[in-house]
Amino acid sequence: MKDIHIVFLNYFMKDDILQAVESVLCDIVDCPYSVVITVADNSNNGDGIEQDLTSRFPSVRYINSGGNVGFGKGNVIGFQTEEARYYFALNRDTVIPKDSKTIERLVRFMDEHPQIGCIGPKLLNMDGSLQYNCYRFDLPSLLIKPLKQINFDKKYAWVKRYADRLEMKDFDHNSTRPVDWVLGAAMVVRREVVEKIGWFDERYFMYLEDCDWCRQMWECHFPVYYVHDIVIYHRHERGSSKVPGIWKALFKNKLARIHAKSWLQYLWKWKGTRYFTI
Repeated sequence: MKDIHIVFLNYFMKDDILQAVESVLCDIVDCPYSVVITVADNSNNGDGIEQDLTSRFPSVRYINSGGNVGFGKGNVIGFQTEEARYYFALNRDTVIPKDSKTIERLVRFMDEHPQIGCIGPKLLNMDGSLQYNCYRFDLPSLLIKPLKQINFDKKYAWVKRYADRLEMKDFDHNSTRPVDWVLGAAMVVRREVVEKIGWFDERYFMYLEDCDWCRQMWECHFPVYYVHDIVIYHRHERGSSKVPGIWKALFKNKLARIHAKSWLQYLWKWKGTRYFTI
């Protein structure tokens, strides 16, 4: 069994994937842990990524997901190709800093904290500024989440107040601590979690599957932690927010519609349950 299985999900983003994979391969040189990297391809090899991976990175596995099956399901297809002690969902638009030994440190952190079910490292924008990637389950904040996605937090103070609470902007991000949930762009999950609660809920095509999964972890007494001193760069393009305005976004932006659907699915799934926050 491998120590950690890293999965990248591709959907016509070959150049990003190749850059991300290269940064991981550089990071794991002389790594004392066994690492497997899989690219799960939702584009049906429509961008020729399989050939490039074979020629440039022969140690990296390629698996065709069979079409655009969604974020959660695509990652799960990748993870199920190889068992590991830890599963690391890592976005295609991430870059691991040079000489950081990030993968080694992630595994070591999980080994040293066996009670923790999932961790999210600190994410930085490409200019080095902080990216908020840990959140609360706070119900009022979740209810206004669609408004944040279309940038209403930049227009209305009351939306910003709840959006800031959702993103936990009130705590020092230079400290490691338990959080409600971490962004699926970079999350490491313990094998025992998968054995207990399963994988991402595949009913979410994209968005909020990370929130849902972390919530299941907390319900089963697997803490989720934000780890401040392990850093990964992330471009975080937020495709669902590119069209301004609620109705314009819903009619013109497919990703905004998908986000809204996932938001409704999440609220319906957890209706009537206690919305605790950290």
